[in-house]
Amino acid sequence: MDAPDVAALEERLVGGDRRALARLLTLVEDGRGDVQADVVARLHPRTGGARLVGITGSPGVGKSSVTSALVTALRAVGRRVAVLAVDPSSPLTGGALLGDRIRMQVHHRDPDVFVRSMAARGHLGGLAAAVPAAVLVLDAAGFDDIILETVGVGQSEVEVAAMADTTLVVMAPGLGDGVQAAKAGILEVADVLVVNKADQPGAGRLEAELRGMLELGHAVAPPPSDDAGPTVSWMPPILRTVAVRGEGVDALRDTLDAHVAALDAAAGPGRALVRARRWITEIAAGRLRDVLAGDDGPLPARLEELARAVADRRVDPATAADRLLAGLG
Repeated sequence: MDAPDVAALEERLVGGDRRALARLLTLVEDGRGDVQADVVARLHPRTGGARLVGITGSPGVGKSSVTSALVTALRAVGRRVAVLAVDPSSPLTGGALLGDRIRMQVHHRDPDVFVRSMAARGHLGGLAAAVPAAVLVLDAAGFDDIILETVGVGQSEVEVAAMADTTLVVMAPGLGDGVQAAKAGILEVADVLVVNKADQPGAGRLEAELRGMLELGHAVAPPPSDDAGPTVSWMPPILRTVAVRGEGVDALRDTLDAHVAALDAAAGPGRALVRARRWITEIAAGRLRDVLAGDDGPLPARLEELARAVADRRVDPATAADRLLAGLG
């Protein structure tokens, strides 16, 4: 197969070519390390202008409806919007991603809205690099807002949502979401909590439960570390929406603006720095895994030697790992 002409695709992307955008997203998603690296290297200087919004929540809470309504609200103030619907957990849940596409059909004629689905295909490690690279492509294409919508609320979904500048956690009454949020630790990444389907019974009780959890978590939260991102004076608000009717979504849009303003005024490392650090770490870890999985070179041989020592109980695993890493110096 001929190598893709990334330089030509870059030129077409900057000119607004949707086919070039789709092709570049396919290249970074397919996981060929050399091509992905070429795309990232070329487009990275053109990025930094987009706001990243993460949306996560349990199946059935109406995440896609919230996403679609939020796109409408953002377009009403002239912002160009891209949606990346991400399924990090399973190759078998394509139906949810197809559902996203169906719900987004209301925007399909709008040239300033772009929707893309991305599935892990069982390879979370590859997704860790593919999602930031896809975001970079969309950023370089000139979108003002990039919405990352995840399928569920497992650990991998939370990690994807936490890449965003502002993370929305969507819940709905009657689904036991308050308890699930506490179990998953999802409140730790929430910047905004959305009680969707707020016209249904139990919305007030869910909001009260969430408020109690937030106040308790705020009271016992540990001091932030150097890697935790900016220190923001921000208590996550709880907003009610009925997304299928567009109710409460303008207020949600305004809350996103308020959170970005709080981030801009915050002390400490910005989220862009935190994301960059995480991305570098993931790429380095992925490349190290690739090297260790190979058959040639000193590192795979050293790994085999240490593995035999651990299996024979001559060395413990932690010491073996230290010795392996020492060989990288």
